[in-house]
Amino acid sequence: MLCIGLHPRGLDYSRMPDGLDEAAFTARVEAGNAALREAGFDTVHCWIDTSPDRAEAAVRKQLQECAFGLAIIGAGVRLLPENTLLFERLVNVLTETAPGIRLCFNTAPENTVEALRRWIQA
Repeated sequence: MLCIGLHPRGLDYSRMPDGLDEAAFTARVEAGNAALREAGFDTVHCWIDTSPDRAEAAVRKQLQECAFGLAIIGAGVRLLPENTLLFERLVNVLTETAPGIRLCFNTAPENTVEALRRWIQA
């Protein structure tokens, strides 16, 4: 499974809920990754920045190295209006390069396992 998300250092924390900073978010992501491992998911993480060109190149590189049946695109990419083009590019490169891939979406690092299970069991 391919996990695509904005690198924690690339987020604008001034727009996030009170108390969320890079250290707090990184800790949440690490806890989510631990939950994935505990649930038995074999994941490859693809950290991206907000440049659609660089993000697309990073995802294409991962797709060349390994075949994936499932990909998750993090909420930081999907929920911020300024990342609409980035999100579109990622969806299009995934469906173009890996026909038949299933996409799933979480709303926070804490519910990534739940998001994946919706499509693993489908």
